[in-house]
Amino acid sequence: MTTISRPCAELAVQGEFDLAAAARFLTGFAPAGQPDSEPGALRVAFALDGEWTPVGAVLRQRSPGEVTVEVHGPPEHTDAVVAQARRMCSLDVDGTAFPEAGARDPVVSLLQGLHPGLRPVLFASPYEAACWAVLSHRIWMTQAVRLRRRLTERYGTEVDVGGSRLRAFPAPAALAKMEYQPGLPGPKIPRLRAIAEAAADGMLDAAALRAMPAEEALKRLQLLPGVGRFSAELILIRGAGHPDVFPRSETRLHEIMRDAYHLPDAGVAELAEIAEAWAPFRSWVSFLFRVEGEARMRESR
Repeated sequence: MTTISRPCAELAVQGEFDLAAAARFLTGFAPAGQPDSEPGALRVAFALDGEWTPVGAVLRQRSPGEVTVEVHGPPEHTDAVVAQARRMCSLDVDGTAFPEAGARDPVVSLLQGLHPGLRPVLFASPYEAACWAVLSHRIWMTQAVRLRRRLTERYGTEVDVGGSRLRAFPAPAALAKMEYQPGLPGPKIPRLRAIAEAAADGMLDAAALRAMPAEEALKRLQLLPGVGRFSAELILIRGAGHPDVFPRSETRLHEIMRDAYHLPDAGVAELAEIAEAWAPFRSWVSFLFRVEGEARMRESR
């Protein structure tokens, strides 16, 4: 694929943001599988949302309030690549008021202090998040990561992203025709095909999902084969980038919260009530809880 490489956009950052923290997270996030090829920079390859051309981007932070995006792809898609990369780093949300969530909740304030400037790092698209939800359902994370890697190697497209050759996750048209993949449990294949068809038909459009009331979007996502409440929350939060959803089905998050608030018997309703103080950044705070929980788990091993 012929690509054009050039600095093409300077993004003004609203609120605190640390690109290096985002890059460290993505490097350690197994489903992403991205190499740490340049400290402080974030290199990504993805299928362009809705159009599905494989493209790449390199993000660098020149100052606390500015991020540059270098596009690797056809010039006619420059604006769309920048917009998608911006969403992937949650830079399309004004984070100026995020510290107020910490002012209302000392536990959140502690989290913000431990992870300054870290915003949710998203899947490239709701489509990619939905595919991960199907792949990872009821199997070990390591198995799901291997399956995703094999799919990407077989059906994805290699993109030269500033000297690093990365593979973009397969476009919907590629997965829609998939008949067999070694190691992939049989029921997952028709579900992945259905996700691919839904994405091709525009049913997984990030802007449309975020424009709906959250509960309506979650119900619509659960109409997809193999997508329950847990997966729908993943798609809406980590795929579409909705900033203000409390994950009511994420039991691991709930365990971390019970420990942090010293409420061992708290039910989901009580935890959701606590999370009301985080609005309009409930997704962001939930992300920080997860990151901190995983960090402590690694330290305890």
